Amino acid sequence: MLIDHRASVQFAGERALWLRVTSVDDRPTYDGWVWLTGYSINRATGEALTRREVFVQIAGLQVQASKTRSTTTGSTPPRRNAGPARRGRGV
Repeated sequence: MLIDHRASVQFAGERALWLRVTSVDDRPTYDGWVWLTGYSINRATGEALTRREVFVQIAGLQVQASKTRSTTTGSTPPRRNAGPARRGRGV
């Protein structure tokens, strides 16, 4: 997922990052905003660099297809991710 100035002003210009989302926090936030946890990635290699937690506007998020996945020609379709897990606050 590309996180840039459209998601939050703190990610404008050179501060934009690619984030592999691992969870979406369900704590209350402002309407239209969300806490995401994941790993910043090197877009060229798909390598995880650092774990990050970011507060962003949902409308500004840009989902991007992974460039590191290879296409298969076999009869089994590629596995599809159901989406990020939701992290609870505990009991």
